[in-house]
Order: sequence, then C-alpha cells, then structure tokens
Amino acid sequence: MSSINNLSVVDQVILSLTKPLLKDVIDDFQVAYELKQTDVLNVLSALKLKGWKQLSYLSAVDWPDEEKFEVVYILMNWDQPLYVQIRTKIDRNHPIMPSVISVFPGAKYYEREAHEFFGIHFPGNPTYEKPLILERWDDIPPLRKDFDPSAYSAKKFPSRAYPEKFAVKDEDNKILEKKADKRKRAETLRTGGTSK
Repeated sequence: MSSINNLSVVDQVILSLTKPLLKDVIDDFQVAYELKQTDVLNVLSALKLKGWKQLSYLSAVDWPDEEKFEVVYILMNWDQPLYVQIRTKIDRNHPIMPSVISVFPGAKYYEREAHEFFGIHFPGNPTYEKPLILERWDDIPPLRKDFDPSAYSAKKFPSRAYPEKFAVKDEDNKILEKKADKRKRAETLRTGGTSK
C-alpha cells in the first residue's frame, strides 16, 4: 500500500472522531495532526486498532510565550509505513495530560520522562512521578526554556579558573606522530591496503 493510501486511512480515522486543529503532511512517510487535548486518547485508540500499534515517541515542546506545552505522540505502523504525529497543547502553568498507558502500556516510561524534564502530570499513570533519570533533582524541570543551566551549575558545582591560553605540552611531538600514523593507515584502508 502506498503512503498516499496510508494517509487517507489515517485521515478517515481522525475525521470520523474529530476535526483536527491542524494537519501537516511533513513528507511521504510522515503526517502530523494537532488535536484538542480531549480528543487525543480516542484518536490514539482508533489508530492502534487500524495498525498503528507502536508508540515510537512521546515528549513535549515548551512554548513559554504561549504559556503552553505541546505534547507529541509519534505512532508507527509496520505494515503501512507512515509515521503519525498526534500533537496537543496544554496549559504550561497547570500541565496535566491524561495518561495513555491504557492504550500503549510502554508509554509509562515516556510519561515519566516528560514529567521529569517538563513537569507534566499524567493522571492514570501510577508511576509518572517516580524518578527515571534525574535522581534527587531539586530545580525546575531542565527542558523548560526558563531553566538556566549556568545558574544551576554555579549553584551546584565549584567554579574553576582556567588560563586564557591553553596548550598541550607535547615536546616530542608524539601526539602529532600518532595522528600522522592514523591518517596514513586510513589512506591505506581506502586504497585496499596498499599505499599510493
């Protein structure tokens, strides 16, 4: 089945349930739909029934000027190769997105990661607040655009003074010799093991 046919299948599924806020055909093998938050779970369920059984990705994009997070789900169908992105915007000040683990059980780890890195709450996922990567993190979530990594580093780690000029001391030119040997070996590999 061609990607055009796959796209029409996805369109039929989505249009039978809701009217997308936005549709973006990214290329022959990828399409994105922006939906209202209340439509996401139903659309994901319907797409899974039509063969988009793999949740390949779930994350978020921070839009602080809009005071929104955009939650992004990417689904894959191995029989009808077409990636489908389902996007929805939620309130950044009260970031709550119902869990999709009832449809995609593996989403529990993606949701935990999105909670750690953006602060999004996923009711319905009993472990979304359990640390996944950032153990003992004590600042705002680090992928929010208002997180300041320099201020965090200054607060958490001792400062170091570095000299203005930094030089590698290699008086015998051993490093340069090793680089020349590697370059020479790479050249012989390109020519089938013989030198020119």
